[in-house]
Amino acid sequence: MTAYYNEIDPYAAQWLRNLITEKLIAPGDVDERSIAEVNANDLAGYTQCHFFAGIGGWSYALRLAGWPDDKPVWTGSCPCQPFSAAGKGAGFADERHLWPSWFHLISECQPMRVFGEQVANALAWLDLVSTDLEAKGYAIGATIMGAHSIGAPHIRQRLYWVADSAGPWRCGWATLEGARSSELGRPSPHILPGPWPGDAGSSSTVLTSELCAPSYGLPGRVGLLRGYGNAIVPQVAAEFIKAAQWALTG
Repeated sequence: MTAYYNEIDPYAAQWLRNLITEKLIAPGDVDERSIAEVNANDLAGYTQCHFFAGIGGWSYALRLAGWPDDKPVWTGSCPCQPFSAAGKGAGFADERHLWPSWFHLISECQPMRVFGEQVANALAWLDLVSTDLEAKGYAIGATIMGAHSIGAPHIRQRLYWVADSAGPWRCGWATLEGARSSELGRPSPHILPGPWPGDAGSSSTVLTSELCAPSYGLPGRVGLLRGYGNAIVPQVAAEFIKAAQWALTG
């Protein structure tokens, strides 16, 4: 029932340890090595594996979605800088394009289910991920969701995806049934019933999260902003996890 967290940034890695101590995310070990240095043997015995773990957003989201700590799963949010407007625009040539390293571990260990996230405009990246995983027998689903969808006062759209080795998708959920770049758009109603921007009853509720609490005096507002800025919105990820659970028949 132990989780593995891989996070190269020392500040975020310590944040993870603090969250584990406070029992806010799944208990486990934090590995600060680059994912390129991790091999399949390092992951033996772990129930959950969280790569590019940041400040533990995926583990927290799994709990919000009712996913038990002892249920196997892999998660990861590959670095967005190669494909983000804030990056250098180098794309697949960027040294921070670390999907090949993660895919190597997925290929070696064959986890049953993998959840991931990337910036919303990384559709060429998604095509690569889908092609790689489908070649290994995974069924892939993806959609674009924003923080506004769960009442946050900002949009923060992100591309969420799931890969499952059992499949197939439940009929009728078009967004997760063979989704490809050209098919991504407003998420299916099965993802979230609303509110969407412009919908009646849309709210601007400010979200709070226990993930923001136990920093134990680690210095620097810049560090805090970096942690939050690189993190997923766990409440959004939780809705995606629940919807994927519904959509999968395996």
